[in-house]
Amino acid sequence: MDSATLLWWFAGDPRLGDGAREAIEDPSTEAFVSVASAWEISIKHATGKLTLDVPVTEILDAGLMLDLPVVMHDVLSAARLPMHHRDPFDRILVAQALHGGMVLVTPDRALRAYDVPVMDARA
Repeated sequence: MDSATLLWWFAGDPRLGDGAREAIEDPSTEAFVSVASAWEISIKHATGKLTLDVPVTEILDAGLMLDLPVVMHDVLSAARLPMHHRDPFDRILVAQALHGGMVLVTPDRALRAYDVPVMDARA
């Protein structure tokens, strides 16, 4: 899942659709949070672009998600992706989803331009 989806899930935000929430919380689902999302949330919080009511670590340690490390292969693959999306964090997530055969849960429609399975976080 991307950063927005993680934050919506943690906050119980109504923008996160029931289908996405159920998929994330389904015990049979391996839900991953990329280190790239942790990095993005931390940077935005530190620079004042994101206000949080709780420490970043509390969001990341919520318990349902597995850590997904960023490895060299992800970085190199993200750099080779077509420029459908310019955000480097999202490009890493696309590369990781492609490598891991995962579905990317995101509200970002621009990510559908890539050849990666996407679940609309609003659905």
